[in-house]
Amino acid sequence: MFDAGSRNDHDMNKSSDNAGVRVLTAGVYDLLHIGHIELFRKARALGSHLTVAVQDSAEVARFKPGASLVYSTEERCYMVRSIRYVDAVTVYHDVADIVREVDFDVFVKGPDQNHAGFAAAERYCLENGKRVVTLPRTEGISSSQLKELIRNM
Repeated sequence: MFDAGSRNDHDMNKSSDNAGVRVLTAGVYDLLHIGHIELFRKARALGSHLTVAVQDSAEVARFKPGASLVYSTEERCYMVRSIRYVDAVTVYHDVADIVREVDFDVFVKGPDQNHAGFAAAERYCLENGKRVVTLPRTEGISSSQLKELIRNM
């Protein structure tokens, strides 16, 4: 679980080991929560620059029919951009395309990001000398859990 007292500047990993290493991660990031922040912190520690790709709302609706978003694309980008571990934010439609459009060395994804688009993105990375890292979920929190909790209030 998250330790509120563990926020250290060394988490940003300013060591020369990762100097110049550019990291990319992609997701929806609606109902932003501590699990997302931990993902960004851990992803940023793998390099010296983190780009977060936020999926366009229209694409979320297309890929997840019936899914409802709380925040617009612009609002989600604004929130993600405000997080100290994030260096740049971009909007994407298909993750298989954004990996071709952004300059990066390491692609970070979650264990549940395994649909066809992420499989194609991972394949592209491996074929083009990019490292793929799957980070574990933050235990005890998820957007789905939050939405269920809100529904039951």
